[in-house]
Amino acid sequence: MMSGMEGLSVGVVRERFPGETRVAVTPQTAAQLVRAGLAVLVERGAGAAAGYPDHEFVEHGARLADRGAVFGADILLQVRTSAASPGDDAADMYRSGQVIIGMAAPFEGSAALADLAHRGPTVFAVELVPRIARAQSMDVLSSQSTVTGYKAVLLAAARLPKMFPMLTTAAGTVAPARVFVIGAGVAGLQAIATARRLGAGVEAYDVRPAAQEEVASLGAKLVPLEFEPGEVKHAGDAQGAGGYAQAMGETFYRRQQEHLTNVVAGVDVVIASAAIPGARAPILLTEEGVAAMAPGSVVVDLAAPQGGNCALTQPDQEVVAGGVTILGPTNLPATVPYHASQLFARNLATFLLAMVRDGVFAPDEDDPVVRATLVAKDGQLVLRPPEEGASR
Repeated sequence: MMSGMEGLSVGVVRERFPGETRVAVTPQTAAQLVRAGLAVLVERGAGAAAGYPDHEFVEHGARLADRGAVFGADILLQVRTSAASPGDDAADMYRSGQVIIGMAAPFEGSAALADLAHRGPTVFAVELVPRIARAQSMDVLSSQSTVTGYKAVLLAAARLPKMFPMLTTAAGTVAPARVFVIGAGVAGLQAIATARRLGAGVEAYDVRPAAQEEVASLGAKLVPLEFEPGEVKHAGDAQGAGGYAQAMGETFYRRQQEHLTNVVAGVDVVIASAAIPGARAPILLTEEGVAAMAPGSVVVDLAAPQGGNCALTQPDQEVVAGGVTILGPTNLPATVPYHASQLFARNLATFLLAMVRDGVFAPDEDDPVVRATLVAKDGQLVLRPPEEGASR
């Protein structure tokens, strides 16, 4: 519990991770926090890369400060804590009794989170917000995946040597591009919607039975994979807690790979976004699958941060194999930082204010949102395995 006779202070730092242009609080959410009785300290230049100049924070009730003063706040809101930002100088600036709220890369096997925990702050990893109705407005993964799915299609359109829509002109008719989306989660659904808006023909694949209705609602066709007897007990086995896909057996993955190799041979763009919480992304597009694609085709692998759905993906690199371009972006929201920050900041403000009562920071550790996201306390990691969390 944290109180303060002079009121709680909230610090907003400028992100130091290479390529990270987002900010954890925008001027609008700063005003929301101030109205709730919190003092908001913003490091000078924190929002500049996202399109939020210092004077806008001041106009909305925040105060500008240097980095050291900001790190002295009771609560720090960050896009990436030091655990998710290797090499960040912030690690030595955290202190016992402080609360840190931000992305903390909880299942990436790094010692950085343990190091952060040992410094004594209470740490909440917002990637772990459970997908329950009450927490939808706090779900940073969903909000940022929306941005990711949108930008992935634009990235593909920029690389593809074809136009997306069908055009009928005096010079003849141009056939629409064919886009295939693997994984119909939040990013995949936004990719479907964006590709459809650009005029492409869109098909999608997802192991979860619930995806069929969602894909159809966006005007795309779901490509089915028939199960052999004994491969899974029933189709629902492919769906785990919280509606996420879960790991399956090797035989199942081999059948997927064979099936998808046949499908991608006839498409222009593949957007791959299949991920399993807390685990390496499954390889769904093999080297043989890439070889089956026509030269000029494009693969955008959104699972690159978890190893990639394509066997040839290299994180943050462009690989060309047999004329097929494979892109492995790991932080597309940072390429649309104004709106990505707007969404992220709203998530964090809602998350924080749910734990503040009458000027006191008093999280209820029996609350499923708090229980799922609390990863460090009193100098110790309290991280739960993915299968024990509320929905990861």
